[in-house]
Amino acid sequence: MINIGKYNVLEVKREKEFGFYLGDEGRIDVLLPKSMTEDNEIQVGDKIEVFVYRDSKDRPIATFKKPLVTVGEVAYLKVVFQTEFGAFVDFGLDRDIFVPIKEQRFKLHTGSKYLFYIYVDKTGRLAATTDVENYLLNAQEEEKEFKVGEEVIAQVYSKSQGGTIHVAIDSKYKGIVLPNEYYMEVYPGTEMKLRIKKIYEDGVIGLTPRKTRLNEREQIQEGILKYLNKNGGFMPFNDKSNPEDIKATFNTSKNYFKMALGGLMKEGRIEQNSEGTKLIK
Repeated sequence: MINIGKYNVLEVKREKEFGFYLGDEGRIDVLLPKSMTEDNEIQVGDKIEVFVYRDSKDRPIATFKKPLVTVGEVAYLKVVFQTEFGAFVDFGLDRDIFVPIKEQRFKLHTGSKYLFYIYVDKTGRLAATTDVENYLLNAQEEEKEFKVGEEVIAQVYSKSQGGTIHVAIDSKYKGIVLPNEYYMEVYPGTEMKLRIKKIYEDGVIGLTPRKTRLNEREQIQEGILKYLNKNGGFMPFNDKSNPEDIKATFNTSKNYFKMALGGLMKEGRIEQNSEGTKLIK
């Protein structure tokens, strides 16, 4: 049986000017165009491993080219085209994968990347869905070791009403970012550099975009100085400012902002008054 959307080991049955016909013990032959042999030397009778998918005429086609994802996997893919019926995502080959409207849990934007699970639909074609939750792995169950403090790359796939962000570490392992850990706008498809803060008993990874306490303070201090230099050496913010205003401008909490201000004042680089903060030249 030939599996669409996966790698198959097939025998080279015969050669034509335009390609090779491959098959298994069944009756279906699959064409391997010579343009997709990737310069591999092929002889009739060879058994070769190829990826099989359907071309624009729905014929099974084999290739030595490596797709970005295979059926049954989750991958971070770019939306390249949209119609009233759905979207198409690039998975590294000459034909894109269709994402039906009913399989889009949020609005997709052409040119942006999102996490997709790849499956074969009822017609035998490759298709994708943004509903990836049930196909992500639990790091603990997979015996994948992560350490607290380790930095990872993760992609956002959903956000709960309470503000918890659900992410996939390396597009594969389940993780969460609690609402009190981030101060920026985050949407499905956002790729984030995160630090592991906690590993829960159920194996889910707790993450934060924050640096260590010292590193984050230094980063906020740089942001404050940059803001002051861009605005004539003054800003209408001090340690009494509204937390929401601080969050909107500096993407941080009031506590971290106060820490950063305190450090700059000790260094003699700024001074505060009731109206805001002034750069000392």
